[in-house]
Amino acid sequence: MQTIVNGFFNIKGTLLVCFALIFSVATSADSYENHPAAKAFVEKMVSDHGFERSYVQQLMKSAERKQSILDAIARPAEKTKTWGEYRQIFVTEKRTRKGLVFMQEYADTLARAERDFGVPAEIIAAIIGVETYYGGNKGSYRVLDALATLGFDYEPRSKFFSKQLEEYLLLVREQKFDAQQLKGSYAGAMGYGQFIPSSYRHYAIDFDGDGVADIVNNPVDAIGSVANYFKSHGWRQGEIVTVTAKVNGNQKVEVANDSLKPKRSVAELQQAGYLAAAAIDSKQLATAMQLDGDSGDEYWLGLQNFYVITRYNHSRMYAMAVYQLSEALKTR
Repeated sequence: MQTIVNGFFNIKGTLLVCFALIFSVATSADSYENHPAAKAFVEKMVSDHGFERSYVQQLMKSAERKQSILDAIARPAEKTKTWGEYRQIFVTEKRTRKGLVFMQEYADTLARAERDFGVPAEIIAAIIGVETYYGGNKGSYRVLDALATLGFDYEPRSKFFSKQLEEYLLLVREQKFDAQQLKGSYAGAMGYGQFIPSSYRHYAIDFDGDGVADIVNNPVDAIGSVANYFKSHGWRQGEIVTVTAKVNGNQKVEVANDSLKPKRSVAELQQAGYLAAAAIDSKQLATAMQLDGDSGDEYWLGLQNFYVITRYNHSRMYAMAVYQLSEALKTR
């Protein structure tokens, strides 16, 4: 071993120096200081938004590639679990009890949000409950690292996450946040309601009147912002979210899970074999769902408000979890 070492190095101690250099290169490789896409991003932020070049360069130097983020986005629960398994994560007695405490603590704020935006208090609470366990788990990744990793090293959605990184820098400038300190999910979502940067900029509101729309630390702003998001995406006050259905066994059902957006009338779905368990206007649009629950297949009809919940997360299992948790919160 000594002979080999001496063959490569001419002076004593160079091996230690070499190890230090290798470590330095490896550490540097985990940052985005010299990444071609990051360099292009710096130019865009300077030319399009007037950022100081040195500031954005420093952020790219600070941003770290996280393999755990790439691993996480490749196996989201919505795509790897059955509905029965997914439900057991979010619709639990423990989460319900915690939600009741949250609703009691912020009863006046939730009532005001329901009055101002037409979104039920239990739906708002359920969103926050599913997303962050009522603020107890807002994410441990630096938003900068998450968005840089996905924007520059996750090819399937690099365009989307690069745009979110752009929105993030605009957000921190507007809100006077520290870009290197904010933490969130592996996808760069932040705060009680887990808004991605573009949603934060467009839908977060100052609901307590202190002049700052802070959904990261302020649950009052978070409650108002979730309600504003739902109203902005078409929530219909007082309307049904979803109902169970029975399937006519004599007909081949081919319409299940073909669209999140309601596009067939209840009457059409009935003809296709889906019979709503509750009285619904036959002209109303709905989407048919078949979910693999713990006790076998479950059949549901999702209406406009169910679709609105999927605008928060494009998953019927997610929307169903929010709905069922909200029902548990409502009936206690």
